[in-house]
Amino acid sequence: MVLNFDPMIIPTAPVATGLSEPAARQRLAQDGPNELPAAKPRGLLRLLREVATEPMLLLLVACGVVYGLLGDAQEALMLLGFVFVVMGISFAQQRRSERSLEALRDLSSPQALVLREAQTRRIAARELVVGDIVLLAEGDRVPADLRLVEANNLALDESLLTGESMPVSKSAAEGAAETSAFSGSLVTRGSGRGLVTATGPRSALGRIGESLAAIEAAPTPIQREMRAVVKRVAAVGLALAAALALAQGLLRGDLLQGLLAGITLAMAILPEELPVILTLFLGLGAWRLARENVLARSMPAVELLGATTVLCVDKTGTLTANRMRVRRLWSAQGPFDMAAGSVLPDALHGLLEYAVLASHRRAFDPMEAAIVAAGQQGLANTEHLHADWTLVEDYPLSPEMLAMSRVWQSPDQQGHLIAAKGAPEAIVDLCHLDAAQAALIAAQVAALAADGLRVLGVAQARFEARALPAIQHDFDFEFLGLLALEDPLRPEVPQAIAECLGAGIRVVMMTGDHPATALAIARQAGLKVDGPAISGPELAQLSDAALAARLPDTQVFCRVQPEQKLRLVRAFQARGDVVAMTGDGVNDAPALKAADIGVAMGARGTEVAREAAALVLLNDDFAALVTAVRDGRRVFANLRKAIVFVVAVHVPIVGLSVLPVLLGWPLLLMPVHILFLQLIIDPACAVVFEAEALEPAAMRAPPRRADQRLFDRAVLARGLGQGLGLLLILAATYAGARLIVPEGPQRDGIARALTFSVMVLANLGLIHANRAWDGVSGWRAHAASNRQFGLIAGATLLVLALVLELPVLARLFSFATPPPALLLAAAGLAALSLAWFEAVKRGLARRPIPSAHAHPIR
Repeated sequence: MVLNFDPMIIPTAPVATGLSEPAARQRLAQDGPNELPAAKPRGLLRLLREVATEPMLLLLVACGVVYGLLGDAQEALMLLGFVFVVMGISFAQQRRSERSLEALRDLSSPQALVLREAQTRRIAARELVVGDIVLLAEGDRVPADLRLVEANNLALDESLLTGESMPVSKSAAEGAAETSAFSGSLVTRGSGRGLVTATGPRSALGRIGESLAAIEAAPTPIQREMRAVVKRVAAVGLALAAALALAQGLLRGDLLQGLLAGITLAMAILPEELPVILTLFLGLGAWRLARENVLARSMPAVELLGATTVLCVDKTGTLTANRMRVRRLWSAQGPFDMAAGSVLPDALHGLLEYAVLASHRRAFDPMEAAIVAAGQQGLANTEHLHADWTLVEDYPLSPEMLAMSRVWQSPDQQGHLIAAKGAPEAIVDLCHLDAAQAALIAAQVAALAADGLRVLGVAQARFEARALPAIQHDFDFEFLGLLALEDPLRPEVPQAIAECLGAGIRVVMMTGDHPATALAIARQAGLKVDGPAISGPELAQLSDAALAARLPDTQVFCRVQPEQKLRLVRAFQARGDVVAMTGDGVNDAPALKAADIGVAMGARGTEVAREAAALVLLNDDFAALVTAVRDGRRVFANLRKAIVFVVAVHVPIVGLSVLPVLLGWPLLLMPVHILFLQLIIDPACAVVFEAEALEPAAMRAPPRRADQRLFDRAVLARGLGQGLGLLLILAATYAGARLIVPEGPQRDGIARALTFSVMVLANLGLIHANRAWDGVSGWRAHAASNRQFGLIAGATLLVLALVLELPVLARLFSFATPPPALLLAAAGLAALSLAWFEAVKRGLARRPIPSAHAHPIR
């Protein structure tokens, strides 16, 4: 595919200073934001339509119609009024979710480094306008179509646009064939700057990708499971409701009452809370993580974190602070410690001088920035800093040669001066040293690396010919010495590692560092390093079977290439592990994509790494990743608690809808009663359980299986056991009240009011009992109370009191006010139901559940 560049759209702009802010704002208002057409958020009318077509609301409308046909206009109007109340609550919840997603989209907006008013600043890529000057560095995603005005060894991967995998070298020279950079391309080498010529849908990527707006993500396994359960239960429920309606109509000769009973049963069975629970749990989970500086680009990844068994981490910037500094220098003349604060000996000036020359002047890499800073410190007021030298050529680091060389031209010397730095073994190879010299240097490297230092070799060369060779090996290098840098361990890392290990999560380091350096940092971090490390060259020689045999005993992989990280991720997955992996570079993207949960660094990570990842650590804090794992376990555990509550609460509702027909009682539950209960159930599931803290023992248990179902035997047994016990208590309450209360017009109303009061109080007890499953009573489960539960319980008790005491509301609910002694008995029965819930919970907690934690701690 050939990309055409339209010269007619290239504006004139001040390349040296960039646009002014007023001019940028004017062009942004004129052209619109620099973003591709995306799926539009749901508008108010769409939200209203989705809410109004909920099955539960349609059943309520049907009930209102039936009551109208029965001549009970007051009941019909009240039901329709409740419809609008529930619609308002649902609409507010959906609107809140939309706003949360919009906020997350804003957080995940890519950034661009631009030049405006002669100042560099980082802005959201959507704010770029035609005429802006954009600065590019290795790993960046080109944010808009550009005409290059500067290119330093620049190469772009345009496969996203052209399908051609080989990077394309770029130039800013007049008349060159490749002077443009297109939106969506990836900087694989070098740096540069370019003038924005097209943004948003007018860019090359925008013209190609307009159809992507209609693509939606496929449902996750948990979402598919939830939908399948809802469909099956709804089908069974509607069939039973139809059978009940026919039975009531045929046995009692009242088709309208039969229809009302059938609709009531359908309302009782239909588990319409379940999809709402899943959506809100994942959405609120992502929102909570965003508050901890963890951006969830894939909300299901929040839940999957709870199943993580292996965490693959990089060393630099993840375990360490990524604030490199030069700590020691070593040459044949002796060692020197930069931290001592003494003056750098003259004999080591050349070593530091050529280390600086081998680095970029505008350094983005932390090591290069540290070397430049050390040069400014150690070579200040000397002739060894060469701001007037001209860069002639750059030989970049490559997988074949782990060293880079930069060729310079001095204004007062003939020929070229070459500075090289890189892995010590690569520099030794470039210098063609004999075995004795190589052994001496290797011993010194090992000593420095054993202290956790990252060691680089430095060399120099002169080249008199005008035509430079094709490879670095053709220069006659002279070895200058070693330069050792340190990157201190983040202070929070040892505790975070200990928490991971305590939770049964194995932490593995994958780094490009020297084995001794990697092992030293691993020990400081608290990783188990009993077994030997595996190096990249050794890994390349291992077969898949041999690697699988080594994996259980290896925690550190060093000198690994990016493609080897991908192989390691797949090897762990082949063992049945759920793998989370951190990464920041362009070449980490395949492994991040292949991992079950890819985690990108937000502050120092490249855009392509963030795009490939499911989670982004906005502040590169490893402890935040542990927080995310903890929250993933909390989300899954609380989902199961909510589902147990839904199952348990529907059992007595269904039973009390069917029993009156079977036993010849008057209708015990009517649509208004079920609607009242729904106003408890939905907030309880969506708010109370979601806000529940993680139980203390949860981070000391092994990870759960990734394929563990929400609706497994443990959940169903707990829910059915609690629900059936409550049903028996409620049936006994109603039957006992009918025996105790003298026969008369108020007997059924009193019995119904007592039964309903016990049900409402028991539902609050059911919520509380399921807040904690660790075998400890919910009253002592958490040091901090759940404020949401307190608010819902208080509001529920207040409304129940009003329904029982106000004659207008009592008539709407077909209640008669019970005597105080019976109300006291109802409170006692509610306490009895709470004791039953706790007994079921404790009894099941003592039984081992094999599926809950299937992964052994390794």
